[in-house]
Amino acid sequence: MALPFRARAAALGKLIELLVFPSFCVLCRSPLDEPGERVVCGECLAGLRPRKGASCLCCGRFFDGVAEPHLCAACLEHPPDFSVHRSCGAYGGVLKDLILLYKYRHLSVLGGVLSRYVVASLAADGILWQDVDYLVPVPLDRKRKRERGFNQSQVLARGLGKLRGLEVLDRCLIKTKAVPPQTTLEAAARETNVRGAYSVKRSGRLEGRVVLLVDDVFTTGSTLRECARVLKHSGARDVKALTLAQA
Repeated sequence: MALPFRARAAALGKLIELLVFPSFCVLCRSPLDEPGERVVCGECLAGLRPRKGASCLCCGRFFDGVAEPHLCAACLEHPPDFSVHRSCGAYGGVLKDLILLYKYRHLSVLGGVLSRYVVASLAADGILWQDVDYLVPVPLDRKRKRERGFNQSQVLARGLGKLRGLEVLDRCLIKTKAVPPQTTLEAAARETNVRGAYSVKRSGRLEGRVVLLVDDVFTTGSTLRECARVLKHSGARDVKALTLAQA
């Protein structure tokens, strides 16, 4: 007896899912047999916890040991063009594994997992979200986006936009030239590497607005500082920033 159309469609959908997504957790190799599990199992995701502890009130740099939140020496001496930045956690453990899978294994499906992690980690930070009009993903140059297949910051921003009810300005901030990856450079060279690498299209939407930059990893902060500088120069009233992890 032939299966009803819906049953055949469901069976076909399951077959496609098995072909597209692994049936074992890519981290621990356990079977993905719980409803909704994709790529990474629920037990591994349980290790994805927000960092607790003090950080710089402006740049968000994590402080080691016991300390009250305060401005770090770098922000006191040279305040960045963004008013506040927050990271969800340190770049290590499960969080690092997920970011690497997300960026370099073409697993854009993890964008939803990471978006929910951001909300769980930073939802209570009233200063970060206050008065935000738009989310702005840090862009990739055309060549790198083509190689990777997607812009990880853009997918993350779209997930956050749905969860927080915020509009994403996808093509507002653009990367105008290809530069060496920041990960290949020493701290001192990162600032000059990104100088002049970004510009703004249709700047009228930014006039007097508060925007929240979205990126994956914060190391020296040079990329966020340059993007914030360009956005402020193009009329944004305030620029804030968030990242998944802090190296």
